[in-house]
Amino acid sequence: MTQEIIVRVFDVVGGSLCVASDDGTLVHDKVAPLLREGNKVAISFAQVDTVISAFLNAAIGQLYGEFKEEQIRERLSVRDMAPEDLVLLKRVVENAKAYFKDPKRFAQAVGEDDT
Repeated sequence: MTQEIIVRVFDVVGGSLCVASDDGTLVHDKVAPLLREGNKVAISFAQVDTVISAFLNAAIGQLYGEFKEEQIRERLSVRDMAPEDLVLLKRVVENAKAYFKDPKRFAQAVGEDDT
């Protein structure tokens, strides 16, 4: 059985504020290769005080464009997250799933399509 690998957000971003999408990308870039290798990964938000959707979109949301939902559900978990941040994460995940299911339609719905 594969041991779960813990990615500590505080250590990756170097602090307790998770507000920049660039910092979210740093977390994504740690997690995605581990998932690709078939590892189970837990993202720990211990010591994190502030999380916003831009960070979560970059860190977790874009995984839905790279992996099947079942793979993410089986291999990825989130720990040590405040209840209000879990609500935000759920919204980010739902939006990511909707977007990656049909990116063109989603872009049209929000008025970003130039066609």
